[in-house]
Amino acid sequence: MAKLILVPTPIGNLEDITLRAIRILKETDLVFAEDTRTTNRLLKHFEISKPAIPFHAHNEHRSLALTIDRIRANKMCVLVSDAGTPAISDPGYLLVRECLKEGIEIECLPGPAALIPAVVASGFPCDKFVFEGFLPHKKGRQTRWKILAEEERTIVLYESPHRLVKCLGQIGEFMGEDRQVCVAREITKIYEEYKRGTTMEVMKHYEEHPPKGEIVIVIEGKK
Repeated sequence: MAKLILVPTPIGNLEDITLRAIRILKETDLVFAEDTRTTNRLLKHFEISKPAIPFHAHNEHRSLALTIDRIRANKMCVLVSDAGTPAISDPGYLLVRECLKEGIEIECLPGPAALIPAVVASGFPCDKFVFEGFLPHKKGRQTRWKILAEEERTIVLYESPHRLVKCLGQIGEFMGEDRQVCVAREITKIYEEYKRGTTMEVMKHYEEHPPKGEIVIVIEGKK
């Protein structure tokens, strides 16, 4: 029976890959990758030689049927994203759904996801939280902010570095300038940092020090 295994990959530090993930990558027939260049570097680092086939946001819909056929033609296939767990703000959900419809076995290994260390290290309650991923850039963004402004649980967002200051300004606009936030940047990498404070304090910092790298924003829930 054909099987698709979702394998999380390190979000920065390659030491975070699990022994099980390495074994599965060595045993699999095919690797479906968000970016084959990134995945091939990872495979080369661990001395693994496997064919990597593109499966990303730009071809996810049109290549779905062909991908299903390829999975059926092999005993075991793997899906990876560039970093973290596939389908978490990355391609994968549509493929998993289609595999289940087609009776293909699905397995997902535990592993890295930037939102977890960010929310835990934020200092905000993490027994319950809301993960929003990337908010819409334009249509529906204000509506989403208005809904989140009333959310009492901790809120976790992903954001690009060039939009961070604008995003913090919107948090101040819709949730209040005194709302506490934590910006986690470059988690597990050399320049990992956490900036905590009010929305305006953190926004001012990044206005003066333009950020680079991967960004997670954690917002304290409404009191």
